Amino acid sequence: MQLRVSHLTRYDYDRPVEFSSHVLYLRPRESAHARLLRHELTTQPAARLLHLRDTHDNNCTHAHFSGPASTLEIRSEFEITNDFANPFDFILKPAACQFPFAYEPVFDFALGPYLAAPFDHTRTILLAWLDKYFTGRPAGTVPFLTALNTLLFQQLRYTRREEPGIQPSVVTLERSGGACRDYAVLLMECCRTLGLAARFVSGYMFAPSDQDERTAGAMHAWAEVYLPGAGWCGLDPTHGVWCDEHFIPIAHAAQAESVNPIQGTVYAPGPVSARLFTEVRVERLDVAAPSSLS
Repeated sequence: MQLRVSHLTRYDYDRPVEFSSHVLYLRPRESAHARLLRHELTTQPAARLLHLRDTHDNNCTHAHFSGPASTLEIRSEFEITNDFANPFDFILKPAACQFPFAYEPVFDFALGPYLAAPFDHTRTILLAWLDKYFTGRPAGTVPFLTALNTLLFQQLRYTRREEPGIQPSVVTLERSGGACRDYAVLLMECCRTLGLAARFVSGYMFAPSDQDERTAGAMHAWAEVYLPGAGWCGLDPTHGVWCDEHFIPIAHAAQAESVNPIQGTVYAPGPVSARLFTEVRVERLDVAAPSSLS
């Protein structure tokens, strides 16, 4: 599958402001299945762009601005091929085929940040919720994760949230819903509470235009769980599926807030009001009639 992603973000301020250096997570992650064909990243006002790897080995860009402006526009466009059609094309190590299982000690250091359990109060609430709703748990690791992912999809109500930030998992359960990033954090913290290494993933998702009601016009988020013999496997509780070639990961981290796609501040001598405009399109290029979803 060949996809093209166009992502525009524009901030309009009521007066000229100065910009700090911004950190941008907008370049897709490549793998044996996903190959980046091109990527164009531009800003207005113009900035010096420095491309590097962060502490999680994500691609990120530091944008350094030199003068004031009343508008900040960041435009990212790329094309990528992805042949990851079967998310179950792996062979688990025998010791990991049944859940619960223990990770080999050799992984303790590398997986430590992704095994960090939530605070005790949150963990208690998550365990109580799982005891109430996650009954009849399958013994096999893959069916177990499938059932947990499906449970969140069925029990929660998707809500489009325009305000920044991520709901605590307890709030997501109290409200019985949230945005995709809230779903992802809840799944991640449920997995860690149960002893599974999990991390947050920010990216994009493609689907036909008649199936885009949950992620249209925005980036997407999901979780990845580390399974011995399979590696990091993506699960999307917003749609109740394992991640396949329709998903384009951009960045991953132990803490969701650390990979917000655009990070930076503005400076002005007094209060400043701002308006935010975003537009995201994900199009399939290897079919006669492309559809879009973001």
